[in-house]
Amino acid sequence: MTTVSASGSTSLMATLPGSSYADPRAFAREQELILETLWMCAVRAADLPGPGAYRTVQIGRESVLVTRNRHGELRAFLNVCRHRGARLCTEESGEVRRNLQCPYHAWTYDLDGRLAAAPNLSKMPDVDRVAYGLRPVALREWLGYAWVCLADEPPSFEDTVIGAATERLGEAAAIERYRVEELALGRRVTYDVHANWKLIVENFMECYHCATIHPELTDVLPEFADGLAAQYYVGHGAAFGDDVKGFTVDGSAGFARLSGIAEEQDRRYYAVTVKPGVFINLVPDHVILHRMYPLAVDRTVVECDWLYAPEVVASGADISQSVELFHRVNSQDFAACERTQPAMSSKAYRDGGVLVPSEHHIGGFHAWVRSLVG
Repeated sequence: MTTVSASGSTSLMATLPGSSYADPRAFAREQELILETLWMCAVRAADLPGPGAYRTVQIGRESVLVTRNRHGELRAFLNVCRHRGARLCTEESGEVRRNLQCPYHAWTYDLDGRLAAAPNLSKMPDVDRVAYGLRPVALREWLGYAWVCLADEPPSFEDTVIGAATERLGEAAAIERYRVEELALGRRVTYDVHANWKLIVENFMECYHCATIHPELTDVLPEFADGLAAQYYVGHGAAFGDDVKGFTVDGSAGFARLSGIAEEQDRRYYAVTVKPGVFINLVPDHVILHRMYPLAVDRTVVECDWLYAPEVVASGADISQSVELFHRVNSQDFAACERTQPAMSSKAYRDGGVLVPSEHHIGGFHAWVRSLVG
C-alpha cells in the first residue's frame, strides 16, 4: 500500500512523532498499556537453579520477583510486602532457604506466596494467609525463559509470543528445531542504553543502516549490505557469504551445527522480534537472545545471552569469536540509538521522520504502538 508522508512523497512513510520517544508522559502510557499488559521475557530459567533462588526484574512500573517453590516450580510475584508496601527483595538476585521475609517488619511468605508468619500473627486469627499473601504474576516458560505478564487477564501466549515467531519464520517448527531450552549459557552482556526502547526495536527490525555501521556483519551476511533486513520477508534467513565458514567476527569456523535444525536452516541467519521487548537471533551453531527492560523514556537496559550446545560450554571452548560479532553489532546499534535520542526533543523532529521503502515494515510496528496507546 502506498502511503503519503507529511511532505507529500509517496515513497516515504511518516514515523511516530518525536514526543513518542522523548515525553515522559508518553512513556508512562506505554508502561501502563504495553509493558504492564503484554508478555515480557523476565528471567532465564537456568539462572534459578533450585528452590529459593530468586531474581527481581523491572517490568513497567513494577518490580517483579521470580523464584522457585520447594517443588522447583517457577513462580512470579509483585515484589511488594502486603503489610506496608516495603520492597521484599532488595537485591537483583539471591537465594533463600524456605521463605521470603520482608526486611521492614518481618512479614514472611513461603515460596508459593502464602503469608507464613509475622510478628504477633497468632493473635490475629482472622487474617487470611492466602488473601494477604504476595500478589501473583502470570508466568509461562518458553525457550528456557520465564515470561511474565502483569495483566489481570493476560493475552494468549500462543498468539502473541509463540505466534510472533511463527508469523516471522512461517511455521512453529522453525524455531522449535533449535531446542533453545536445551542450550547452555555461554556469555551474557548487559547494556545500559540511553535511548527509548522503541528506537532499539526499530533499529533491530531494519537493515537500511547495516552497510553504514555494521562492516563485520555485512562481511558475514553480504545481502544485508543491500539494506533489506531478514525480517522484511516471512520465512527468510539471510545467507552466509560463500567464503564465510561461521557466524563469527572474522568469518572463521564456529561449532558443529545444532542437531535439530533443518538442512535449509544451515548457513543462514534468522531474526525474530517478539514485541514489545525480545529479539531472537538464530544461527546454525548458537542462538542469541536479547531481552529489554525499559526503565525511562530515554533509558533501556538490554540483557543479551549467547546460547550454545551444552557440550560446547562444558568443554571450555573458545566462544569469543562468535560472541564478538554480535557484541560489536550491539555496540554499534546502541550507539546509533543514543545518537538519535537527543533529536527526539528537537523541533526538527516534532512531527517525526520518515521511513524509506525498505523500512516500511516498521510502519506496522508504529501502527501496533498506536493501537495500544492511542
